[in-house]
Formats: sequence, structure tokens, C-alpha cells
Amino acid sequence: MAPPSKSSGNSTPFWVPLVSGMIAGGVETVTVWPMEFIKTQLQLSSPANPLPYNSMSSGLRWTVQNSGFLGLYRGLAPTLIGSVPKAGIRFGLNAEIKGRLKDKDGKLTPGKNFVAGLGAGVSEALIIVAPVETVKTKCIDMNLPFLQGMKKIIATEGIGGLYQGAAATAMKQGSNQGLRFMWFNEYKKFMTSSGYSNPEKPNPLINLLGGMSAGCFSTLGNNPFDVVKTRMQGANSSQYSSTLDCFSQILKKEGVMGYYKGVAPRLMRVVPGQGVIFMSFEGIQDWVKKMAGI
Repeated sequence: MAPPSKSSGNSTPFWVPLVSGMIAGGVETVTVWPMEFIKTQLQLSSPANPLPYNSMSSGLRWTVQNSGFLGLYRGLAPTLIGSVPKAGIRFGLNAEIKGRLKDKDGKLTPGKNFVAGLGAGVSEALIIVAPVETVKTKCIDMNLPFLQGMKKIIATEGIGGLYQGAAATAMKQGSNQGLRFMWFNEYKKFMTSSGYSNPEKPNPLINLLGGMSAGCFSTLGNNPFDVVKTRMQGANSSQYSSTLDCFSQILKKEGVMGYYKGVAPRLMRVVPGQGVIFMSFEGIQDWVKKMAGI
């Protein structure tokens, strides 16, 4: 069934946040990919598979010295291909679900904002993120380019190999977007009621700071899911019988802090990334509306 021309309870057509999210997703991915690359490497490391670096800065320096600047963009292709429709689904569905959850006065509680983000996050995870993230993670882990890595995964594990860690990915994306959209919407309410922001004329700096704070909040809240997702999608994922087994093994072998492996580099990647995507989305959406005469 075709999507409705306008989001329920919302005067903005469904396609506007969809298209705006797609463009913003591409901008955000290219901007922060080097940090995502190092974060993934750090999360894949273990006592049995140590890395020659242990932080974001040393990882960036080591990669440039040994693989050149473009080495920081290994694995970008599958993520960029996926990030454009992924962000479109996220912002489009979030707007649609929010429209359906609004009360008679057009208002949303923090809980409803969380549910809208959760629904959008789980949807993007199952449609786009799971296969793309699996290929990305394994390409980085095996040091292979996108197409070669995907062919190897399919040859050795079948099509199902592209969906390893789908449950962990859905938990990670759902909680991520639920927390982010809840925080950002409450932040916008506060800034508007305090007189710092005019909803008719969004301030890019206000949106940048709001997105950054939303990224920080969501990262600290769901990093365990991100670590488990990465392990379940790595080249050594066969050591885990299920998502629950992965949670259990990490706790047993590495302790609670094992769930927060890579949290510092993830913050360094997510915080500016969410600042960029929320700021970009708000500005791009206004531009799209203007171009469409809305």
C-alpha cells in the first residue's frame, strides 16, 4: 500500500522527511566515517586479537601512517549505500509514527517520542542496517573491499550470513533512535519555551548542539547493544551461538566494562555525527519544503 500523501496528524507530506533524511544521512556518513572505522576496529579487538593501537587518536595516526589517508575510508561504500535510505526511513517513519501518536492538541509525551523513534529504529535495522552493517564490519575485520568481502560472506555462509546479528542490530538501532528522538524533541521544546529557538526559523547552532547532546545520551544508554552487535557481525561471530550467548560470554570473559569497549571512540564519532545529521535534516527539510512550494 502506498504511503499516505501526508503524515497522519501532520501537515508535512510523508516524502518530505523521507527525502530530507536521505540527504542528511549521506552528509553525516561521509563526515564522520574515519571515526566509525576506528571505533569498529577497537570493538572487534580482544585479548586474542589485539590491535597496534588502543584509542581514537592513535588509531587514526596508525592507519594514516600504514595505509594512507584513504585507508580511513575502507568499508565506507556499503555504509554510504545503506546510510542514505536508512536515514530516510528513520526520519520519514519517525514523522509518520509521531503524527499517529499525537493527542487531540497535537502534543507528544517523552514516552511517545521514544516509541516513535523506537519504531523507526527497528524498521531501519531490519530493512537496511543488518545486512549493510554485517558486510561493513566483516570487510573491516577481514581487510577486504566491499564486493570481495560480500562475495566471500555469501560463498562461505550463504545469504543468511548477511543477517548475522539482526536481533542485536534491531535492539541497538531501536534503543538508539528512541533515545535520540526523545531527547532531541524534549530539547527543542525546552529551547523554544525558554525563548532560545523559534520553531518557524530553526537555528543551525541550536540544532547542532541538540543533536550532539542526543548522540551523547543515546550512546551512554545503549553501548552494550552496540558492542554485542559488532561482535555478532564480526568474522569471529561463529564463537557465539546467539545474541544472548554473546552478552553472556562478554560478561564472563571481560566483565561489565566489556560492554563499554569502544565507548570513547563511539562518542567521538556519534556526538558530532548526530549534531551534523540533526542540523542538516532541519535545514534540508526547510529547503525541500521551499523547493516543493509547501
